[in-house]
Amino acid sequence: EAKQEDFSKIPATPIAYWVSENLANSFLENRISDIADTRLGMATADNDKFLRFWNEIEFEKIGLGYSNKNDANESGLKWFPYQKGGEYRKWYGNYEYMVNWQYNGQEIQSFTNPATGKIRSHNYNLDYIFRKGITWNALSSGSTSMRISENSLFDNAGSSMFLKNEDDLIYCLSVSNTKIIPLVINAVSPTLNYQPGDIAKIPILITKNRDTKEHIETLTQQNIDISKEEWDSRETSWDFTNNELIKHKSDTKIETAYSNFCNYWREQHNTLHKNEEELNRLFIDIYELQDELTPDVELKDITILKSETKIIDGKLVFQADEIMKQFISYGVGVMFGRYSLDSDGLLIANMNQEVPTDTTFEIDDDNVIPVLEDDYFKDDIASRFVQFVKATFGEENLRENIRFIENALGTTIRKYFVKGFYEDHIKRYKKRPIYWMVSSPKKGFNALIYMHRYQSDIFARVRNSYLTEYIAKLEAHKETLHLTTTSDTASDKDKKDADKQIKSIETKLKELIAFDRDTMMSFSQNNVDIDLDDGVKVNYSKFKEILYEIKGLNKDE
Repeated sequence: EAKQEDFSKIPATPIAYWVSENLANSFLENRISDIADTRLGMATADNDKFLRFWNEIEFEKIGLGYSNKNDANESGLKWFPYQKGGEYRKWYGNYEYMVNWQYNGQEIQSFTNPATGKIRSHNYNLDYIFRKGITWNALSSGSTSMRISENSLFDNAGSSMFLKNEDDLIYCLSVSNTKIIPLVINAVSPTLNYQPGDIAKIPILITKNRDTKEHIETLTQQNIDISKEEWDSRETSWDFTNNELIKHKSDTKIETAYSNFCNYWREQHNTLHKNEEELNRLFIDIYELQDELTPDVELKDITILKSETKIIDGKLVFQADEIMKQFISYGVGVMFGRYSLDSDGLLIANMNQEVPTDTTFEIDDDNVIPVLEDDYFKDDIASRFVQFVKATFGEENLRENIRFIENALGTTIRKYFVKGFYEDHIKRYKKRPIYWMVSSPKKGFNALIYMHRYQSDIFARVRNSYLTEYIAKLEAHKETLHLTTTSDTASDKDKKDADKQIKSIETKLKELIAFDRDTMMSFSQNNVDIDLDDGVKVNYSKFKEILYEIKGLNKDE
């Protein structure tokens, strides 16, 4: 049974017969529309043309920290942060995209349909861009996930609200991430597509108890801080400073650093979990919904450490392999000069940037690092990574550290680089890799280059200094093995093993000679310039015949 007059308390008078009297009465109080402006984000009309992941472009062209459109315009910079929804995540994060908003979005705002002459893009919301606010995912599985948004523009998949009094922002964010909202929004929005108009209808009850309000804001700020720290702990954040294992190093053992990492982040995860349950409890009391809701939050709904942990039997379990892979990825970045052991954050992240020669860990000089099944070159990636471990954790426990990494990976470091690293890199950078892998059809030859250090003669370097040299080394090794098969002193086993290796080398040589003749030679002779503003999708595709295939790269986003 339900009272018809209760339906009228809810905006648009839905037949929400399941809504309790207390919940219905809350709609008679302030709504979000009373304290905030909710706005639909921009539609660029061509995201491939106007959007990039921040990693794809030159860092010096990115405008960070701008709080108003006038300063952003006067900077002359091209790319600015763009909120685009993203994964289910609360409090802070999903800062991934950049939008071309140079000179107040001159290109976007003049982007026309050739057939009609009409402007295709819309919803610029110029009075709200770069302001501090709250953003959410337009599409959800049933729960809202709201985050701080600042110094950004925003998309129609990342709609936002802007508080009329910014002092209310933290409190509003707090209630928006509690169990109150799914209950409320189910009454005002029949779909899982949360439009600004739906969010505007949400009742917002602001406690008159000063101590309670301060407690809520303290817990919420702590949640934001934890979520930001976790977001910035990965190299896919532009505020990334250093790898977590190095941050948590306390002796010369990686195992100790890993243990310290797990202890620290387990505590942070527990704090976030405890805070979210406490906020639920406080707001359930404020909305008087004790008969309908409990404050409990499942561990799977805590939105940090999603790639580093799993919930198994109700417990947070760290995934050592992923944490080692992040350390390896950072090591490769140090090899290429993207990062440095001598400073925090990015080092080389722009085209034609000078490569320092006085770093603690030597930067690869020619921007080519071979990834091969055997150690044939001085800058062989597996050997260089061992040197990286030595540089970061010392020589004393080097063997133990390598063994710990390999146990976590479930394979040797060399096999991981040859068989797993690049797929992980593609996944980490969401099919927009910053390191590109030159790769023969059957993966008999692989070499990495760093996109931000690209020069038009890079493939000539790969061919002349590595591919043809590798072919020559394999030929020489084959001759050495052949001597073993004809030796009077070699055992039958040695001869059999040598013969097996010869056949393997001959198969590889056949592949590599054909790869060199049919494709690599042409690319080495025809120097091609790239513009990082075009993004990985365009630039990588120019060399698809010689680069590792990225499945789905050219599919529409």
